[in-house]
Amino acid sequence: MVHILKYFPDLTERQIQQLGELYRLYSDWNEKINVISRRDIENLYVNHVLHSISIGKFLTPCDGTSFMDLGTGGGFPGIPLAILWPECHLHLIDRIGKKIKVAQSIASEIGLTNVSFQHGDAGECHEKFDFVVSRAVMQLPDLVKIAKSNIANIQRNGYPNGLICLKGGDLASEIAAVKRPVIDVPLSDYFSEPYFETKDLIYVKL
Repeated sequence: MVHILKYFPDLTERQIQQLGELYRLYSDWNEKINVISRRDIENLYVNHVLHSISIGKFLTPCDGTSFMDLGTGGGFPGIPLAILWPECHLHLIDRIGKKIKVAQSIASEIGLTNVSFQHGDAGECHEKFDFVVSRAVMQLPDLVKIAKSNIANIQRNGYPNGLICLKGGDLASEIAAVKRPVIDVPLSDYFSEPYFETKDLIYVKL
C-alpha cells in the first residue's frame, strides 16, 4: 500500500481501506483459482493495483463517466479504478466465467457499488461507454477493432472517448498499424519503480 499512497496521497479513508483489503482477498482466491501468477502475488500493489490506477494519472474523468474493462480477468484494471473513481461506473467483462466470479466476489466484499459484470465476449455487450480500458489483453489493432463498437458518441471529458490500454514491450509496430490518433505514455513518466520501465499507457481516439 505504501506505493499507492506515494503516488495517490489524496485517497479517502474508505478508498485506503478498500485497497488495503485487496491483498488478503486476492491471496485467498489465488489459492483456489490462478487469478494472478502465484510468484507475483507478493507484488500485487505495484504490478497490478498501481499499474491499473496509472490510468488515473492520465485521465481525471468527470462524474458519471462510464468505462468497459475489456478482458478484466480477476478484475484488473476495473476494480482498482472503481475504487479510485467512485462517481464513475465500470463494466467488467471477460470470457472466463470463474475469473468474473472472483472479481464479483471481491467487489462485493469491499462494498463496491459502481461496478457491473458480464461473462462473455465484448461483441455480446451492446452498451456504449465513454472509454474502453484493458490491460495486456491483445494486440492494439485488434483491441481498437473490438472496442470501437462500444464507444458512445456523446463527449464529456477532456480527452475524446476512446480506448485506454496498458501494455508492455516494444509497441512501435502495433501503434503503426493503428490508423487513428494515438498517445503513447511511458509509465516511467509517472512512477519510479523498475517494473514500469517497460510499461506504457496507450490512448486511441475512437
